[in-house]
Amino acid sequence: MALLGHFYLADTPFMSIHLVIIDAMNLIRRVHAAQPDPNDIDGAALVCCRALKKIIKSSEPTHMVAVFDHAEQDRGWRAELIPEYKQGRKPMPEPLHDGLNKIQDAFWDMGIDSLLSSGDEADDMIATLAVKVASRKGQVTIVSTDKGYCQLLQPTLRIRDYFQQRWLDSPFIEKEFTVQPRQLVDYWGLVGISSSGVSGVPGIGPKTAATLLQRYNTLEQLFAADDIEPKWQKKLDGNEDLAQRCKQVATLKTDITLGFNLQDIRYTPDA
Repeated sequence: MALLGHFYLADTPFMSIHLVIIDAMNLIRRVHAAQPDPNDIDGAALVCCRALKKIIKSSEPTHMVAVFDHAEQDRGWRAELIPEYKQGRKPMPEPLHDGLNKIQDAFWDMGIDSLLSSGDEADDMIATLAVKVASRKGQVTIVSTDKGYCQLLQPTLRIRDYFQQRWLDSPFIEKEFTVQPRQLVDYWGLVGISSSGVSGVPGIGPKTAATLLQRYNTLEQLFAADDIEPKWQKKLDGNEDLAQRCKQVATLKTDITLGFNLQDIRYTPDA
């Protein structure tokens, strides 16, 4: 048995593993928002479980886990870098907050274990788990609409948007952002992430950011260049630190300590 960051990898042949990771709150919030009665948690749980059954049928996982953000968690280390990070986000609706345990229990009854973040965000837990398994040639599917996970894309790691029924893959990223998946964090360092209160560099929009990264590849190479057109140089001057902090906020951590055995999240269809 191997130990990677306190995440125990049993001696299972990794080529035979397919780990499906559910970005739980991404799924649950969207399902709950679509419910006619926001107080009907049983109904939301039922719809979530129907979605999970469809995901299981199409993906045939050997291992599966739903990762939740801690409901009371603060904005963490990212807010220390960018004070506005997620500052304006609406709180979770009270009926949903109070009913999360019921939804977790419904997942458990399907044989799907849950992980609850503590200190770090669920996104970072998902990224750590996904990269550790994919790096050993296990197949990983992250189920989420969050394009932030696309920075992790590799041959054995993919992202599925359940609601749009599409893969958030390299061709999708290149069409959507006109950059490579590996450049996404540099891209967000320049343009920011408006939904999270991350500003990016003032005056740098998506088209300019993509053009700059096509020419200079990374933020580091961009700010080290001495041949930038004056119209862009003026906007970049004095903003390297801001861009780097925005990039750091956008970058998912992949080195969180995960203190459990992969065997613990094995999915048994008859559970």
